[in-house]
Amino acid sequence: MKKYALNAQPRTELGKKSVKALRNEGKIPAVINGGQIVELPYNGTLKEGQKLVAIDAKRALISTDIVVNAEDVRKLIYTPDIFEVDLNVNGEEIKAVVKDLQFQPVKDTLLHIDFLQVYPDKPVVMEVPVKIEGHAEGVKAGGKLTLSMRKLKVKALYNEIPERLVVNVDNLGLGKSMAVGDLHFEGLELMNAKNAVVCAVQLTRAARGAQAKAENA
Repeated sequence: MKKYALNAQPRTELGKKSVKALRNEGKIPAVINGGQIVELPYNGTLKEGQKLVAIDAKRALISTDIVVNAEDVRKLIYTPDIFEVDLNVNGEEIKAVVKDLQFQPVKDTLLHIDFLQVYPDKPVVMEVPVKIEGHAEGVKAGGKLTLSMRKLKVKALYNEIPERLVVNVDNLGLGKSMAVGDLHFEGLELMNAKNAVVCAVQLTRAARGAQAKAENA
Protein backbone atom coordinates (compact mmCIF):
# COMPACT_ATOMS: atom_id res chain seq x y z
CA MET A 1 0.00 0.00 0.00
CA LYS A 2 1.34 3.45 -0.92
CA LYS A 3 1.80 6.16 1.70
CA TYR A 4 0.34 9.65 1.63
CA ALA A 5 1.26 12.49 4.00
CA LEU A 6 -1.56 14.89 4.85
CA ASN A 7 -1.76 17.88 7.18
CA ALA A 8 -5.03 18.50 9.04
CA GLN A 9 -6.38 20.84 11.68
CA PRO A 10 -8.87 20.04 14.47
CA ARG A 11 -12.42 21.23 13.76
CA THR A 12 -14.55 22.49 16.64
CA GLU A 13 -17.38 24.31 14.84
CA LEU A 14 -19.66 21.64 13.38
CA GLY A 15 -22.79 23.49 12.23
CA LYS A 16 -24.00 23.81 8.63
CA LYS A 17 -22.97 27.46 8.48
CA SER A 18 -19.43 26.61 9.51
CA VAL A 19 -19.19 23.72 7.04
CA LYS A 20 -20.37 25.94 4.19
CA ALA A 21 -17.78 28.57 5.09
CA LEU A 22 -15.01 25.93 5.09
CA ARG A 23 -15.97 24.67 1.64
CA ASN A 24 -16.05 28.22 0.30
CA GLU A 25 -12.45 28.54 1.53
CA GLY A 26 -11.38 25.44 -0.39
CA LYS A 27 -11.37 23.18 2.65
CA ILE A 28 -13.02 19.82 3.29
CA PRO A 29 -14.52 18.72 6.63
CA ALA A 30 -13.51 15.22 7.71
CA VAL A 31 -13.60 12.85 10.67
CA ILE A 32 -11.16 10.26 12.02
CA ASN A 33 -13.00 7.22 13.37
CA GLY A 34 -11.56 4.11 14.97
CA GLY A 35 -9.87 5.88 17.86
CA GLN A 36 -9.50 4.76 21.47
CA ILE A 37 -12.42 3.00 23.18
CA VAL A 38 -13.07 4.39 26.68
CA GLU A 39 -15.32 3.50 29.59
CA LEU A 40 -18.32 5.69 30.45
CA PRO A 41 -18.59 7.96 32.28
CA TYR A 42 -15.34 9.32 30.81
CA ASN A 43 -13.20 11.33 33.22
CA GLY A 44 -10.31 12.04 30.87
CA THR A 45 -9.60 15.19 28.88
CA LEU A 46 -10.53 15.34 25.22
CA LYS A 47 -8.19 17.10 22.82
CA GLU A 48 -9.31 19.84 20.45
CA GLY A 49 -11.67 18.39 17.84
CA GLN A 50 -12.25 15.14 19.73
CA LYS A 51 -15.67 13.87 20.80
CA LEU A 52 -17.22 10.75 22.31
CA VAL A 53 -19.35 8.46 20.14
CA ALA A 54 -21.32 6.01 22.27
CA ILE A 55 -20.95 2.32 21.46
CA ASP A 56 -23.30 1.21 24.23
CA ALA A 57 -24.29 2.35 27.71
CA LYS A 58 -20.84 1.63 29.14
CA ARG A 59 -18.40 2.42 26.34
CA ALA A 60 -17.65 5.14 23.81
CA LEU A 61 -15.27 5.68 20.94
CA ILE A 62 -13.13 8.80 20.64
CA SER A 63 -13.40 10.29 17.16
CA THR A 64 -11.75 13.45 15.88
CA ASP A 65 -13.30 16.09 13.65
CA ILE A 66 -10.72 17.67 11.34
CA VAL A 67 -10.47 19.87 8.28
CA VAL A 68 -8.11 19.43 5.30
CA ASN A 69 -7.33 21.51 2.23
CA ALA A 70 -9.22 20.34 -0.87
CA GLU A 71 -6.10 20.74 -3.01
CA ASP A 72 -4.09 18.54 -0.63
CA VAL A 73 -6.44 15.56 -1.01
CA ARG A 74 -6.92 15.69 -4.79
CA LYS A 75 -4.27 13.04 -5.51
CA LEU A 76 -5.54 10.97 -2.60
CA ILE A 77 -9.17 10.93 -3.72
CA TYR A 78 -9.24 11.05 -7.52
CA THR A 79 -7.27 7.85 -8.10
CA PRO A 80 -7.94 4.10 -8.10
CA ASP A 81 -4.98 3.63 -5.75
CA ILE A 82 -5.37 3.00 -2.03
CA PHE A 83 -3.14 4.66 0.55
CA GLU A 84 -1.92 4.49 4.11
CA VAL A 85 -2.50 8.11 5.12
CA ASP A 86 -0.06 9.69 7.57
CA LEU A 87 -2.23 12.40 9.11
CA ASN A 88 -0.51 15.21 10.97
CA VAL A 89 -3.07 16.82 13.29
CA ASN A 90 -1.41 19.71 15.09
CA GLY A 91 1.84 17.79 15.36
CA GLU A 92 0.26 14.45 16.33
CA GLU A 93 0.86 11.64 13.83
CA ILE A 94 -2.14 9.39 13.11
CA LYS A 95 -2.10 6.51 10.61
CA ALA A 96 -5.39 6.08 8.76
CA VAL A 97 -7.07 4.91 5.56
CA VAL A 98 -9.90 6.50 3.62
CA LYS A 99 -13.08 4.70 4.65
CA ASP A 100 -15.81 6.71 2.92
CA LEU A 101 -16.28 9.74 0.66
CA GLN A 102 -19.33 11.95 0.27
CA PHE A 103 -19.87 13.84 -3.00
CA GLN A 104 -22.41 16.44 -4.07
CA PRO A 105 -24.85 14.43 -6.23
CA VAL A 106 -25.18 16.99 -9.04
CA LYS A 107 -21.79 18.73 -9.24
CA ASP A 108 -19.88 15.67 -7.94
CA THR A 109 -17.70 17.88 -5.73
CA LEU A 110 -16.17 16.35 -2.61
CA LEU A 111 -18.14 17.21 0.55
CA HIS A 112 -16.72 15.06 3.35
CA ILE A 113 -14.08 12.42 4.08
CA ASP A 114 -14.32 9.62 6.63
CA PHE A 115 -10.90 8.36 7.75
CA LEU A 116 -10.39 5.18 9.77
CA GLN A 117 -7.48 5.11 12.19
CA VAL A 118 -5.45 1.92 11.75
CA TYR A 119 -3.23 -0.14 14.05
CA PRO A 120 -0.56 -2.79 13.31
CA ASP A 121 -2.49 -5.51 15.20
CA LYS A 122 -6.09 -4.68 14.22
CA PRO A 123 -7.57 -5.91 10.88
CA VAL A 124 -9.49 -3.49 8.68
CA VAL A 125 -11.90 -3.96 5.79
CA MET A 126 -11.06 -2.16 2.55
CA GLU A 127 -11.96 -2.28 -1.11
CA VAL A 128 -8.93 -3.14 -3.27
CA PRO A 129 -8.76 -2.74 -7.09
CA VAL A 130 -8.67 -5.91 -9.21
CA LYS A 131 -6.05 -6.29 -11.93
CA ILE A 132 -6.45 -8.94 -14.63
CA GLU A 133 -3.33 -10.61 -16.00
CA GLY A 134 -2.82 -13.29 -18.61
CA HIS A 135 -4.51 -14.26 -21.88
CA ALA A 136 -7.65 -16.34 -21.33
CA GLU A 137 -8.11 -19.54 -23.32
CA GLY A 138 -11.65 -18.45 -24.06
CA VAL A 139 -10.44 -15.18 -25.61
CA LYS A 140 -8.08 -17.14 -27.87
CA ALA A 141 -11.16 -19.10 -28.98
CA GLY A 142 -12.98 -15.89 -29.93
CA GLY A 143 -14.70 -14.97 -26.67
CA LYS A 144 -14.74 -11.61 -24.91
CA LEU A 145 -13.28 -11.11 -21.43
CA THR A 146 -15.43 -8.99 -19.09
CA LEU A 147 -14.55 -7.71 -15.61
CA SER A 148 -17.65 -7.52 -13.43
CA MET A 149 -16.01 -6.49 -10.16
CA ARG A 150 -13.34 -3.80 -10.38
CA LYS A 151 -12.81 -3.87 -6.62
CA LEU A 152 -13.04 -6.58 -3.98
CA LYS A 153 -13.63 -6.08 -0.27
CA VAL A 154 -10.83 -7.60 1.82
CA LYS A 155 -10.14 -7.95 5.53
CA ALA A 156 -6.55 -7.91 6.75
CA LEU A 157 -3.97 -5.98 8.74
CA TYR A 158 -3.63 -2.66 6.95
CA ASN A 159 0.08 -3.12 6.27
CA GLU A 160 -0.60 -6.44 4.51
CA ILE A 161 -3.19 -5.08 2.08
CA PRO A 162 -1.75 -4.88 -1.47
CA GLU A 163 -2.26 -2.06 -3.96
CA ARG A 164 -3.91 -4.49 -6.40
CA LEU A 165 -5.46 -7.96 -6.34
CA VAL A 166 -3.93 -9.73 -9.33
CA VAL A 167 -6.21 -12.32 -10.96
CA ASN A 168 -4.71 -14.64 -13.58
CA VAL A 169 -7.17 -15.68 -16.31
CA ASP A 170 -4.93 -17.89 -18.48
CA ASN A 171 -7.08 -20.99 -17.83
CA LEU A 172 -10.47 -19.28 -18.14
CA GLY A 173 -12.31 -21.03 -20.95
CA LEU A 174 -15.00 -19.93 -23.37
CA GLY A 175 -18.31 -19.29 -21.59
CA LYS A 176 -16.66 -19.76 -18.18
CA SER A 177 -16.55 -17.38 -15.23
CA MET A 178 -14.45 -16.85 -12.11
CA ALA A 179 -16.21 -16.14 -8.82
CA VAL A 180 -14.96 -14.72 -5.53
CA GLY A 181 -14.93 -18.24 -4.06
CA ASP A 182 -12.42 -19.31 -6.73
CA LEU A 183 -9.85 -16.78 -5.56
CA HIS A 184 -7.30 -16.97 -2.75
CA PHE A 185 -4.80 -14.38 -1.59
CA GLU A 186 -2.34 -15.14 1.20
CA GLY A 187 -3.16 -13.25 4.40
CA LEU A 188 -6.37 -11.73 3.01
CA GLU A 189 -9.99 -12.64 3.74
CA LEU A 190 -12.36 -11.84 0.89
CA MET A 191 -15.61 -10.39 2.24
CA ASN A 192 -17.74 -10.40 -0.93
CA ALA A 193 -20.29 -13.15 -1.59
CA LYS A 194 -18.47 -16.28 -2.74
CA ASN A 195 -20.77 -16.73 -5.74
CA ALA A 196 -20.28 -13.17 -7.00
CA VAL A 197 -18.74 -13.26 -10.49
CA VAL A 198 -15.45 -11.37 -10.76
CA CYS A 199 -14.74 -11.95 -14.46
CA ALA A 200 -15.99 -14.12 -17.33
CA VAL A 201 -15.33 -14.98 -20.96
CA GLN A 202 -18.53 -14.37 -22.85
CA LEU A 203 -19.50 -16.13 -26.06
CA THR A 204 -19.49 -13.73 -29.01
CA ARG A 205 -21.47 -14.33 -32.21
CA ALA A 206 -18.29 -15.38 -34.01
CA ALA A 207 -17.35 -17.75 -31.19
CA ARG A 208 -20.81 -19.33 -31.22
CA GLY A 209 -20.51 -19.90 -34.96
CA ALA A 210 -17.08 -21.47 -34.61
CA GLN A 211 -18.32 -23.65 -31.76
CA ALA A 212 -21.33 -24.82 -33.78
CA LYS A 213 -19.11 -25.72 -36.76
CA ALA A 214 -16.77 -27.67 -34.50
CA GLU A 215 -19.69 -29.62 -32.98
CA ASN A 216 -21.15 -30.44 -36.42
CA ALA A 217 -17.83 -31.38 -37.98
